[in-house]
Formats: sequence, C-alpha cells, structure tokens
Amino acid sequence: MRFINIGFGNRVCDERIVALMSPDSSPVKRLVSEAKESARVIDATCGRKTRTVIITDSEHVILSAVKIDTVSARLNGTGEELPDEDAQDAQV
Repeated sequence: MRFINIGFGNRVCDERIVALMSPDSSPVKRLVSEAKESARVIDATCGRKTRTVIITDSEHVILSAVKIDTVSARLNGTGEELPDEDAQDAQV
C-alpha cells in the first residue's frame, strides 16, 4: 500500500483509486455534481482549478489541482521526481 501525493499535502491510497478522469467532459461534471449532492466529494484543490477527478472504490470523488498526467505518473511509480505544480503556484 502506497499513498499518492495529489497536491497541497493531500494523499490518496493507491489501492483505493479506481479511475483518474479529466474534469472537462459533461459526464464527469454530472458525476461530480451528483457526488456533491450525496456528500461524497472531497475537494483537495485548495481553491485552485480542478485538473483531475479521482474516483475511489468507495464511490467517493476526489478533486485535485494536480494535472492528470502527473497523478498518473505518481500512481505508476514513475513520477515522484516530477515537480509539484502546487509548490510552484504557492510561490507566485
């Protein structure tokens, strides 16, 4: 069991992740809206733009400000050396 950094000090257990999705499509927007209505959304964006929607096996929907490619690389174990976008945003 590993924990994947999804930005701003937030982490998700890799075994619980079912899917990583882009927040731009209508079905994903609908999924997030329905999850908000049933209190299953975890907003880990810290006020930033949502770049990745993470679906877990418990049907929770996690919103992350880290790019989907970065989260995917971290999930596959190849991306821990990639710079954190949230650290760059915080310096601005």
